[in-house]
Amino acid sequence: MAFLQTAVLLLLSAISAWGRAPPGPWDAFNYAPKSKTVYPTAIHSFQGSVKDPQLLVLNAGSATITTRGSWIALDYGVEVGGLISMNFEAVTSTSAISLSFTESPSFIRPTASDDSSFPSASTTYDGVLRVPAPLAEGFWIQPSSALRGGFRFLTIVSDSDAPVTISNVSCAISFMPHVTDLRAYSGYFQATDPVFHDPDFLTKVWYAGAYTVQTNTVPLNTGRKVPFAPAGTWANNATLGVAGPIIVDGAKRDRAVWPGDMGIAVPAQFVSTNDLVPTRNALSTMFAAINPKTGALPESGPPLSQLGSDTYHAWTLIGTHNYYLFSGDTAWLQQVWTNYTRAVAFLEGKVDGTGLINITGLRDWARLGGGGYNAEGNALLYKVLTTATDLAKYLNNTALSSAWSKNATALKEKFNEAFWLESAGMYRDNQTTTLCPQDANSFAILYNLTTSETQANRVSEGLQKNWNDLGPVAPELPDTISPFIGGFELQAHFKSGNDARALDLLRRTWGYMLYTNLSVQSTLLEGFTANGSLSYRSYRGYNYDAAYTSHAHGWSAGPTPALTFYVLGLTVTSLQGKTWSLAPHVNGGLPGAEGGFETPLGWFGVNWILPDGVEGTLSLNVTTPEASSGFFRVPKGMSGMLVVDGVSKGFVEADDEISLQGGSRSLVVQPSG
Repeated sequence: MAFLQTAVLLLLSAISAWGRAPPGPWDAFNYAPKSKTVYPTAIHSFQGSVKDPQLLVLNAGSATITTRGSWIALDYGVEVGGLISMNFEAVTSTSAISLSFTESPSFIRPTASDDSSFPSASTTYDGVLRVPAPLAEGFWIQPSSALRGGFRFLTIVSDSDAPVTISNVSCAISFMPHVTDLRAYSGYFQATDPVFHDPDFLTKVWYAGAYTVQTNTVPLNTGRKVPFAPAGTWANNATLGVAGPIIVDGAKRDRAVWPGDMGIAVPAQFVSTNDLVPTRNALSTMFAAINPKTGALPESGPPLSQLGSDTYHAWTLIGTHNYYLFSGDTAWLQQVWTNYTRAVAFLEGKVDGTGLINITGLRDWARLGGGGYNAEGNALLYKVLTTATDLAKYLNNTALSSAWSKNATALKEKFNEAFWLESAGMYRDNQTTTLCPQDANSFAILYNLTTSETQANRVSEGLQKNWNDLGPVAPELPDTISPFIGGFELQAHFKSGNDARALDLLRRTWGYMLYTNLSVQSTLLEGFTANGSLSYRSYRGYNYDAAYTSHAHGWSAGPTPALTFYVLGLTVTSLQGKTWSLAPHVNGGLPGAEGGFETPLGWFGVNWILPDGVEGTLSLNVTTPEASSGFFRVPKGMSGMLVVDGVSKGFVEADDEISLQGGSRSLVVQPSG
């Protein structure tokens, strides 16, 4: 054991010079392709007169389709996105084909792709991409306007009775256009799950979240066309913002900047690839579209450019703090500061004599209700004010910092007065209902609106009452499991110290998404119904179109930052990690975990082992930049003698905080007695 700990310590010490995560067994679970040109890895199915279809796998040879309606469904193995190309080796003057695309195997059809342009109850709005006669022998590439941003399965269909022989069927990956090596992550994570049916699940889901965000990082001029393409077609050639690459909400759709989604996607991006330029471009896009008279920010970026959401307005401001905390990009913050302060003032202007914000911009993440003196909106305003306070301090604006801090303190008091429902042990949606929503209660724990550990625990317990076998069914959007809000609930359970409950939720919701044969099984679903069907929010704007659901949505990547920030326990607490917190959550029954991330200051890495549970010995190694400092918080349920770098620091108890300097440190908590 001592040799292992020493070896890990030396490894962590060396990483900061590499600029990327160390190699290890975790690499086997990285879903990103090794090349930006990818080939089918299997034949899913075929029908009709098809000769040698298996030769299209990994570009092994050519296949021939000889009669109208015959087809081959190719499987790329994981979510991909980009432009299809192939060689036509033998054709006649009447040979013609069409292509259909889908993320889920449930929608493999020779007559239609899954829907990306517009939701239709028929599930066939997009139709197919027709490649009409006459085909020319030689190389063919999909028109750039017809790019498909996300799919796993490609179906090639003969549209005539004339034979066509094809080979070299490939996809040129379009996402992450500024990165050559998609697998060159700057962070990593590994943990063995002794409870779940797949012991590598936690590692896999961390990488699934990371890959999901990669597929959502796209070239500037590849947005979904608005007005939407006519039925039977699609188009992804719209401009998405002020600069690219840019982070959008989903690979297949909507392919636009949505700042709420970034509340999950950007922390996932930070701990995995640290690829924050797309985030800066997305936030710049939102600030560039501010209403100069009112200070209102749009709900989404172009080409959708939807307006009228106070909550998504708040998410842009929260995202500004995330980006600056992780990047330290002071020049950018100063550039947007005037618009940022104007946007904060817009929200504060909606706070009236009640001391609460009156939500009048009603568009949101699809939840029902939400208007007026709503708990979710007030929780988000509180987060805006606390993060704005922090940003003003960085820019030495003491007057603004003091004012925003004072307003946040007052809002927290009013929030608890207005929304706490003692009989339920949770926060209600508004002052005229007993409905206790998933979003506001998760935010209350996560953003420190609860006033005691006991209260936070009651909220955590109350949230669990909404669960079924697949996870939390949102009271504010019945029959729906939202991985977006579920990602915040996951963090809330960890933050309240309920580690086993958090891991239980993770296994239910994300375990289902990653392993169900309805999904793409490499990136993460936008959402699903309470019984696990793909008809996410069908009655809430999606026209009962299950084919419209996105299978690669960055807002579902919650486990990626949660596993790093809570299970590993390593978070940055000031700019770029100049100060940090090491607070591993070890009460979930895991025997250990390791991983890390980087900031412009350098490498942050952790390895901890607790083979005998919280009553045993915790051995931990941490490496952080020399110029940084932080503290170690003793995990809940633990007490004993603390040894740091071989030197005894005396007896410690749960929640004690011990100051540490940057560099490589070894810590042991040895139970007394």
